[in-house]
Amino acid sequence: MRDIEKVINDILDIDKTIASSLFNNVDYAWEVLPKIKDNIIAIGKSLDKDKYTEISDNIWIGNNVKIDKLATIISPCIIDDDTEIRPGAYLRGNVIIGKKCVIGNSVEIKNSIIFDCSQIPHYNYVGDSILGYHSHLGAGVILSNLKNDKSNIIIRNKNVNIETNLRKMGAIIGNNTDIGCNSVVFPGAIIGSNTNIYPLTRVRGVIDSNCIVKDENRIIEKENR
Repeated sequence: MRDIEKVINDILDIDKTIASSLFNNVDYAWEVLPKIKDNIIAIGKSLDKDKYTEISDNIWIGNNVKIDKLATIISPCIIDDDTEIRPGAYLRGNVIIGKKCVIGNSVEIKNSIIFDCSQIPHYNYVGDSILGYHSHLGAGVILSNLKNDKSNIIIRNKNVNIETNLRKMGAIIGNNTDIGCNSVVFPGAIIGSNTNIYPLTRVRGVIDSNCIVKDENRIIEKENR
C-alpha cells in the first residue's frame, strides 16, 4: 500500500457490500466507522420489502438468511442474502453483514461492516472494523479496537503517521485475506488484499497486499517466495 490514501480502492471492493454508499466521498476507509449507525437506518428504510424483512425495529434480513435461535442481534443491523448466523453469535448493534457470510459460534461483532462472502466462524471479536470481500478469520482471531491508554488511534506506515481522530478502531482487512487461528490484530491495523497471516501472530501497523506474514518480524511478498 504505497499510498495509504488509496486504501479503499486498493484493498476493498465496495461493490461487494450493501453499504457501498458509505464509502462515497471519503479518503480513508475508517472514516465510515462513525457513520454506520445512521446509514444502516437510512439503507434499511430504502430496502425492497419483497426482498428484505424487518424482523424487529431496524433489523433487516435478506432472503434465505439462517439465524439460530441462540444468536443475539441488537438493532440496528442489516444481514444480507444467504448468510448464516450460528448459535452464540452476538451482533451488538451497528453491524452490516454481507451476502453469503458465516458468523459463527461465540463471535461478537459491533460497529462493523462485513463484506460479502466473508467468514468469521469461531470465537472471534470484531470491533469497529471493516472486513473485505471473501475475507476469513481463523478460530480465536481478535480484532482489538481500543488501546490500553485509550488514546486516539494513529495509523503508522513507515515514516507517515495519520491521525484518525477515533478512540476506537479495529482493523481494515482487504479482499481475500486470511488471518490464522488465535492471531491478535492490534488497533488501527490495515491489512492488504490477498494476504495470508500465520496462526498465533501479532499484527500491527500497515501490511501490504499479496504478502505472507509468518510473524510480526517476517513478512514476505508472495511473488518472492
